[in-house]
Amino acid sequence: MNAIEQFLQEVRENIEGLKSDADLHALSRIWLREITRYKYAYNFSWMGRPIIQFPQDMIGMQEIIWETKPDVIVETGVAHGGSIIYYASLLEMLGNGGKVIGIDIDIRSHNRVAIEQHPMYKNIELIEGSSISTDTFEQVVAKVGARKKVLVILDSNHTHEHVLKELELYSTLISKGHYLVVFDTLIEDMPDDLILDRPWRKGNNPKTAVFEFLQQNSRFEIDKDIEAKLLITVAPDGFLKCIKD
Repeated sequence: MNAIEQFLQEVRENIEGLKSDADLHALSRIWLREITRYKYAYNFSWMGRPIIQFPQDMIGMQEIIWETKPDVIVETGVAHGGSIIYYASLLEMLGNGGKVIGIDIDIRSHNRVAIEQHPMYKNIELIEGSSISTDTFEQVVAKVGARKKVLVILDSNHTHEHVLKELELYSTLISKGHYLVVFDTLIEDMPDDLILDRPWRKGNNPKTAVFEFLQQNSRFEIDKDIEAKLLITVAPDGFLKCIKD
């Protein structure tokens, strides 16, 4: 075993240890609960645009993108555009001519202007509409075209019904070895008093949708290694890897 293989083996052993450390998982959930009260995810930006994500998750996404080298990244939920700009910049560095398709039911004018004026916009296409409407999905399918290496990230409406429909639709774009990532599954693990002005909550959220989806779709499995290595993530049980064509 050479030095690189030895290092990678050590990393694998670290991750296996993290999976079984119940106390550390409990501490992570406490930390997540407390920082959520302060809108921790709002504190960060990427290339000048608010990203509204945890830095830990963005490192995890970078690893997925480097490993799978997608031709197209589809993200539902645009908000200020920081995350689609982040993904577009990673595709730019890959140099594979890839593009990001950002979908939102309401792309506010000030956000659209900022995104369209950004240097990374050359790698971005925006679709305004419901992510689960037939028209929107047909537009996505047309833009994806014959490309087979697709990464999908779901981060829009977080109700069970909406996310389950997204999973059913967008999973059809994913080929073996590629990922379908569902953000904000942590809602299931958070106290109800953290979410007072939204329809989603414990029992009605992205994680419950993931579990129902996996009961009816055997093409995907949860990649627990990613969650274990991150520990701090908004997507526990949300990193879904396609294991069958």
